[in-house]
Amino acid sequence: MVVFAAFIAVLGLFPGFYVGASGVPIVLQNVGPVLAGAVLGWRRGVAAVLLLLALTAIGLPLLSGGRGGIAPFVGPSAGFLFGWILAALITGLIVARSRKRTLPVMLLASLAGMLGEYVIGVPVLGLVLGDLRAGAVQSLVFVPGDLLKVVLAAVVTGLVHRALPDLLPVRGDRVR
Repeated sequence: MVVFAAFIAVLGLFPGFYVGASGVPIVLQNVGPVLAGAVLGWRRGVAAVLLLLALTAIGLPLLSGGRGGIAPFVGPSAGFLFGWILAALITGLIVARSRKRTLPVMLLASLAGMLGEYVIGVPVLGLVLGDLRAGAVQSLVFVPGDLLKVVLAAVVTGLVHRALPDLLPVRGDRVR
């Protein structure tokens, strides 16, 4: 969990860039929670994301662009940050409950996880902007890049699970 929290932080080293007036950067970092859920499972994936967010909240500059502290949690990107928790949860649940961890399963899990980020991120952005419709329209700029990240995450996690088939127990297996 600690390693994945650090991995998500490292993804923040790639600079985000701002498009439009939403105040939410386009970053590589948001694929980290999807990867955490798919590789670690939902419990440990969520724990890794919570650890990263807690460290960020206490002031460590772990978000893209060296952001840290409380400000990112009350600004336009706040919903997307909280959406990371849902992303790890959804992705991890789908992967853990699937009998076969094939590319189509990983694509579905990664897409569902990324959508989890939008489920929380878009309404919060709309509230910050004062217009829910504007928040939805502003979020459209993220879709092409996030779809690319979904495919990347699916391929990577498919390879990880092929190389380490016992990484997560298969549904129906007893965990001891």
